[in-house]
Amino acid sequence: MRIRYDQEVDAVYIRLLEGEHQCRCVRLTDEISLNLAENDTLVGIEILDACRILGQGDLPGVVLENLPLIAAQG
Repeated sequence: MRIRYDQEVDAVYIRLLEGEHQCRCVRLTDEISLNLAENDTLVGIEILDACRILGQGDLPGVVLENLPLIAAQG
């Protein structure tokens, strides 16, 4: 999983699956969209107007629970 913030457009993208995927976009609200692969697997989540949606200041820490540890490739 990768979380990226684009300061120029104030957007956060949470990528759940790596690699190339043919996706369709499902808008939940004007600011939040889901990217779904052909088999409806969730590939990513886009949040526009992120400072307003998530709050300004430091983002909260990410807590991983009950996930197997996988060595980072790179």
